[in-house]
Amino acid sequence: MKELSSLKPIPGSVKQRKRVGRGPGSGTGKTAARGHKGTGARTGKGRPAHFEGGQMPLQRRVPKRGFRPLDHKEFAVVNVGELDIFENGTKVDVAMLVTTGLVRKIGYGVKLLGNGDITRKLDIVVHACSATAREKVVAAGGTVSVLTEETGA
Repeated sequence: MKELSSLKPIPGSVKQRKRVGRGPGSGTGKTAARGHKGTGARTGKGRPAHFEGGQMPLQRRVPKRGFRPLDHKEFAVVNVGELDIFENGTKVDVAMLVTTGLVRKIGYGVKLLGNGDITRKLDIVVHACSATAREKVVAAGGTVSVLTEETGA
């Protein structure tokens, strides 16, 4: 059995790197295979990844749209109309919304929006709620509780 220290690569599989700038006898002396003058001949020649040879770069050609602040909060959205699947008097919380499949990825929290109509009396507990949604739930005889970070968000 061979020792790890005696292992060698397969002959021909490892090439020696080209040593440039080592005199005229090496074949890559003088300009060290960089050519004369120009961008590639200078030190620090690396160009940014988005450089397009002087053409107007893509990130400047494409129009800018919108703005997303650094503290943007991505809520999982549930509409009031989707909650009619629950029985009267049910307490609907985040865990129940996940188990029924109305919410997949919670993210920052669950927000109740007022799209659709609700006919059942439900006690809803979510992280955020729009004014329209609250009005519709209260009009149907239910309640909406908003979780805050202190109460267990």
